[in-house]
Amino acid sequence: MDFSNIIGISASGMQSQAARLRIAAENLANSDTTGSAPGADPYRRKTITFKEELDRKSGVSSVKVKEIGYDKSDFQMHYDPAHPAANAQGYVKMPNVNPMIEIMDSHDAQHAYEANLNTMQISRSMLTRAINIMKG
Repeated sequence: MDFSNIIGISASGMQSQAARLRIAAENLANSDTTGSAPGADPYRRKTITFKEELDRKSGVSSVKVKEIGYDKSDFQMHYDPAHPAANAQGYVKMPNVNPMIEIMDSHDAQHAYEANLNTMQISRSMLTRAINIMKG
């Protein structure tokens, strides 16, 4: 495997993890976003899935975002009759976002991003050393 393949694989991993971080940040930012009308649905948690993509020319696999979807789990109901989105019984639908899950997911994505970055940096360093040896 040549260095450009290694760097390409790491770059695709970094792009995928950056997308994962953006989704987690969006979910966290909207963890209290309710509907604005009585009975309206609140923010629905976004999810992200990945796929392996094979470059037939080089024979190298990389990771890409497959889909950004929505979590189909139920909304929690919170009693707040004064809220503008409260239904007739005084309950407000709350987003299906668990901040702890989003924080853990963002930490995991950050570590994976850093691992890909380290791989890329080590590969570049090895390439530089190989060039210096050939200059000799």
